[in-house]
Amino acid sequence: MSITQFTFEQAIDVWMRHFSGQYQHEIAAAYVINVRAVNHVLKEKTHVGSRQVAEARFSKSA
Repeated sequence: MSITQFTFEQAIDVWMRHFSGQYQHEIAAAYVINVRAVNHVLKEKTHVGSRQVAEARFSKSA
């Protein structure tokens, strides 16, 4: 089943995957979603604030 947009929590996971070195097409494939949706999260066109939450979580896990 594919989705058409991310939830805020999924957007945080997109950032976490991005920080870990995954490419946009790999993240999109994991969620079965269009690469554009991933790009919109990473360009902060959608889910503004998810980057800050992900940065905080990422720094705690590192």
